[in-house]
Amino acid sequence: MSQLSTLPKPRRNVELALLLLALAVGIGANMLVGVDQEKAFDSDFWFQSSLLAVAALVFHGVLRFRAKYADPVILPIVVALNGIGLAMIHRLDAPGEDTGNNQLRWTLIAMAVAIAVIWFLKDHRILRRFTFISLAASALLLILPLVPGISAGEILGARVWIRLGPMTFQPGEVAKITLAIFFAGYLSSNRDLILLAGRKVGPLQFPRFKDMGPMITAWLVSIGVLIFQRDLGSSILFFGLFIVMIYVATSRISWVVIGLALIAGGGFVAAQVFSHVELRIYGWLNAFTEEVYGRSPGGSLQIVQGLFGMANGGLVGTGLGQGRPDLVPFANSDMIIASLGEELGLIGLFAVVLMYLLLFTRGFRAALGTRDAFGKLLACGLSFAVALQCFVVIGGVTRLIPLTGLTTPFLAAGGSSLLANWIIVGLLLMISHTARGPVDTTPLPPAKGSEATGIDTPTEAVKHL
Repeated sequence: MSQLSTLPKPRRNVELALLLLALAVGIGANMLVGVDQEKAFDSDFWFQSSLLAVAALVFHGVLRFRAKYADPVILPIVVALNGIGLAMIHRLDAPGEDTGNNQLRWTLIAMAVAIAVIWFLKDHRILRRFTFISLAASALLLILPLVPGISAGEILGARVWIRLGPMTFQPGEVAKITLAIFFAGYLSSNRDLILLAGRKVGPLQFPRFKDMGPMITAWLVSIGVLIFQRDLGSSILFFGLFIVMIYVATSRISWVVIGLALIAGGGFVAAQVFSHVELRIYGWLNAFTEEVYGRSPGGSLQIVQGLFGMANGGLVGTGLGQGRPDLVPFANSDMIIASLGEELGLIGLFAVVLMYLLLFTRGFRAALGTRDAFGKLLACGLSFAVALQCFVVIGGVTRLIPLTGLTTPFLAAGGSSLLANWIIVGLLLMISHTARGPVDTTPLPPAKGSEATGIDTPTEAVKHL
């Protein structure tokens, strides 16, 4: 029999109240866009608003039945971000374009997949059985854009897309989830080996060279993505994900030092050898030079126009529908942060960033609360993947770092990113359900076959982490 502690409060009513507020934010933004376009409260507005509201409330209902102890803040934050993104994408649609409705369709698909994750994944620890299957899946997903016949070829300088009939899909977005599952499973199972002492240099205890295989492998994967797919953003994301997860697993700053050294070395060589990386860095450093501004490819027009737009927005913004974000190339995808900065102003942009910050902290809180090593690492990895993606995107738009091709989670147009990030939300909700729920010390039954890795009981997991 399970040994259950005093039952905690589910807090689903708190989630419902916050969810209604989140829907008011998203639907209200869409209404303001419609007012500017002189088609407020038309049939399209009510249809789109109803679909978003029904999907969010169905999601909430599933949590009441399947994960009633899940974090009550995560879903409302994501719905608010998704709603704001839908409003801005609708606002940027030119006559005859259907990007906004396409984003709404992807939102419904992504939410349905996240609901399926919550419904069928009764315990996140089951994923640990698929550690090496996740590695194989990651390799397959990263290779697919290079396979003739299904590859969509080079789009905007990168080879990261595959073609599925009339649609394109970016497998690398899903790969960040499978890689997080692999890293969490591998590091939770091999933590003792990785912790074996090596040479001590000052206050830092470095690992033995033969134990650095996982980091070297992760570094080579990220370099491979940079070379063959020409995708600087994904390369940074994958390797950064591994660095954070191995630091969480070992608590050794030496792994971070080694990782940063590998990033610096790889980045320097890439800038010297690969023209697309050199153009990105040169355009970042010399964005306001006339020669660089008008250059194609590798020009800085996109960055500079985005900066001018945000400057035009000032503190309170021009108002939804009142700015000119359409002057910025890819205003609804790569540069949607600049579009929001212009029309919502610095205050509105800070509100968006604060919502992301709350989302990250709730994910890390779930990691702290869960009682198994695998769950801690997985929640940390998934939360950091979203956090790093936001930092890389916002840093690029504000010219803090070179601009990459990553999309802003939940805001930017793009079905692949939306699907992957909603799956991450589903996994975080399941982990937080375990973390916040009553303590159940019943171990899972052992897995069968070669994938059986053994599932830590909560007590064992705490000792290992």
